[in-house]
Amino acid sequence: MSADNDPLQARLQEFLRRNLQTGSGSGFVPQAESVPAEEVPPAAKPSNRFEFKFTPRQVKDHLDRFVIKQDEAKKVLAVAVCDHYHHIQAVQDGTALPHYAKQNVLIIGPTGVGKTYLVKCLSELIGVPMVRADATKFTETGYVGGDVEDLVRDLVTQAEGDKELAQYGISYIDEVDKLASASTGMGRDVSGRGVQTNLLKLMEETEVPLRSQTDLQSQLQAAMEFQRRGGKPKKETINTRNILFIVSGAFDRLPDIVKRRLSKSEIGFAAAAKPTRTPEEVLADITTRDFIDYGLEPEFVGRLPVRVACSALEVNDLFTILKQSEGSLIHQYEAAFRAYGIEVMFTDDGMRELARLAAEEQTGARGLLTVGEKILRSFKFELPGTDVKRFVVHRELVLDPGAELQRILSDGTYEERLVMGEIARQFASRFEEKHQLRLELTEDAVAALVDGAIAAKRNMRDQCALVFKDFEFGLKLVNKGSGQTTFAIDRNVIEAPDAAISRWVIDSCKTTG
Repeated sequence: MSADNDPLQARLQEFLRRNLQTGSGSGFVPQAESVPAEEVPPAAKPSNRFEFKFTPRQVKDHLDRFVIKQDEAKKVLAVAVCDHYHHIQAVQDGTALPHYAKQNVLIIGPTGVGKTYLVKCLSELIGVPMVRADATKFTETGYVGGDVEDLVRDLVTQAEGDKELAQYGISYIDEVDKLASASTGMGRDVSGRGVQTNLLKLMEETEVPLRSQTDLQSQLQAAMEFQRRGGKPKKETINTRNILFIVSGAFDRLPDIVKRRLSKSEIGFAAAAKPTRTPEEVLADITTRDFIDYGLEPEFVGRLPVRVACSALEVNDLFTILKQSEGSLIHQYEAAFRAYGIEVMFTDDGMRELARLAAEEQTGARGLLTVGEKILRSFKFELPGTDVKRFVVHRELVLDPGAELQRILSDGTYEERLVMGEIARQFASRFEEKHQLRLELTEDAVAALVDGAIAAKRNMRDQCALVFKDFEFGLKLVNKGSGQTTFAIDRNVIEAPDAAISRWVIDSCKTTG
């Protein structure tokens, strides 16, 4: 490098130190005492061989733990993911098919049905980085907005700089239906069409520079490294061949497009007599032509050969999400109140009421958080710092949270009795799960258990264990003799459990005799 350029280089380095360096030794600007990169001996790196050992059923079983319903979507994703990553292993082994077609996926479904959560759970199971972005943030190159190539660069960031791992990642693009460009008198929407064209390159195979040409910081850093190498060019890229692309969107107008197409092929009485079909049933007949009529480019749709529709969530689905999903919002609320030293318990009728109100929001599972925060926000504000250490979210609380909160704050024994009653019901539920024998507790029986625990100054779990200590043996005798599996438990049984068991055993012997 000539001496004439030395002052320019010195000024550039000083500018970078003053304006872009975040701290001593940040690594963005080479320090004077730094060793040139080419002189640093390469560190021993572990093998970056990617391993995938799952079957489609194993993948679906994993998704079932977190996402409720959407069985068809789970199956489709499980098969597509297994095919894709088994192909990657074949590439590493040198046995891959030469003309393998990548199975990028298109998911259709309304908001809040679990589309994003499905993909997130997939990436966690497989152990690859995942990047999520809304299609609406991207524009064609040259316009204000994001660059689609940032999807690939962000995979490297998610992989903590591990480019080898990033090349097996998952890029998830939501709201892709917003890229649809309807034909109007003003012509087609250039931005949406251009973004689709740019995504085509990524979804097939291309080399993406790890430094964006529109990122000033990246380009300045590249310039400094170029000077340090004495003018030797070095351009780092990542290949998108093995990156799986999953896109999704609500496509709210799509069922109508499919219906119109189907109706054109049906005439006369056959069309009129056909029963009304749900949107999910209509989407089962979807074709590539329907996506094109919606406004997507034919080439773009063609790069998404795997397509599946998710169903809208109903009240029972939302209730199951709260009660059974490992990602249930209930766990979040339990943790939030636990931070204040408060235990919160949710009854089945309380969760069902939450699900009913969430369904009215028409935002899928997201409605659960909307409703939950509206109902429990005052409890989070008022209860911390009080003597209340436990409370129950039941149907009455969900319907009138203000009145229940005031009652809890004004009567210390009210909520304690509710909590103890819920513990008794949970004991009966666990007894049934363990022994396949059902204890049907009446409200009077629950009250008797609570009264007994308070009188003996005994915690509720110990009280239940004491009262029902002989029930396992006794009820199994009854079941063996008569086949009975359900037992009504009222106050009389609670106050004299031994007498009740003896009576049931004698009656079962009479039946068999």
